[in-house]
Amino acid sequence: MKNLPQKVRSKKLSSRVDLTAMVSVSFLLIIFFMVTVELRKQKIIDLSLPDRDFTDRWHGGCGGENGSVTILLGENNKLVSYTGLLQVPLVPPRETIYGENGIRKELYTRNKEVLEYSAARGRPGKGITVIIKPSKKCNYKNLVDILDEMAIAKIETYAIVNDFTPEESELLAVK
Repeated sequence: MKNLPQKVRSKKLSSRVDLTAMVSVSFLLIIFFMVTVELRKQKIIDLSLPDRDFTDRWHGGCGGENGSVTILLGENNKLVSYTGLLQVPLVPPRETIYGENGIRKELYTRNKEVLEYSAARGRPGKGITVIIKPSKKCNYKNLVDILDEMAIAKIETYAIVNDFTPEESELLAVK
């Protein structure tokens, strides 16, 4: 027998795939999406709305407009406050000062009165509602100071509003 040429077999290459790089890329993508989702979360502010039966619960005494205190912020640290509606105020408008013996004491006292009145009627409430109205001439420090006073006096419900009636603008007019 003659030596027949043998078939040349091709060398089989390894069919194994190295996935090390793929795993690294996968982990990087997972970390990237975890971080971006955390950064994308919306920052929210706690908003309390009145109950549906708000008008029923607050008739007479210390409820409704009588449970609201309005604070007007003017230029040169001017601070005017009144309780109720400006046309028929429970406490007439008066100029006061920031601090322990000024607006803080007034807010704390009024809030305590409203809470006691509500408790005596068997309808525990949230206390007073403060409406803060900074004028265009008021500086940023005054707004921060009054917000600090809200926290110190433990006022739960307050709003910052920028619309003035002509009467309120007159109260802030520099004399």
